[in-house]
Amino acid sequence: MVNLNSIKIYRMTHIENIPHILANGITHANSPNSNPNYKPIGDGTLISTRSIKDIPDGRLLGDFIPFYFGVRTPMLYVVQRGFNSVARTKAEDIVYIVSSVQNVMDCNLDFVFTDGHAVDGLTEFYPPSQISEVDKIVDFTAAFAEFWSGTSDTDLKRRKEAEFLVEGDLPLESIRGFVVYNETAMEKLLALGIHERKVIIKKNFYF
Repeated sequence: MVNLNSIKIYRMTHIENIPHILANGITHANSPNSNPNYKPIGDGTLISTRSIKDIPDGRLLGDFIPFYFGVRTPMLYVVQRGFNSVARTKAEDIVYIVSSVQNVMDCNLDFVFTDGHAVDGLTEFYPPSQISEVDKIVDFTAAFAEFWSGTSDTDLKRRKEAEFLVEGDLPLESIRGFVVYNETAMEKLLALGIHERKVIIKKNFYF
């Protein structure tokens, strides 16, 4: 049986959002505890699309907080390079918040998960009752693939962006740690009071 504590999930955010997260956990935009000074990263057009997209059970995709099952995502590439009219963000300003499937379940929060990018028409959505099959449903090799173009596998990019979608705010205790690009980013997090054992530098998580 799969160890759900070992299935890590990753959410990227701007480093300027970390103080609010330390005080309130990871909050949804519609939460009473949402960050009034939230600094977004990513494609605003895609975020708008997600806010009105229905998922199979009738709820809206935008009602969930999205996590990835892997790193070095196509979205991160766009954000770091500033492509598709997305504002460029330096690697050292992007922080991975790390949790796990089990951490979320321990908070008694509802969730769904996917086998690919949630907006893609080929992607399937799965309920909590199938989470024990996550290692068979999600292609973890794809999720951690270093590259997704220049291959005969035309579906790799979609599978790489499989998502774990959480309904509701995640408390601070659900966060296992933080991944940053360099010492400069690490020092900023330590200065906020985060214990050094919870911050790790992983340049290979970035482009």
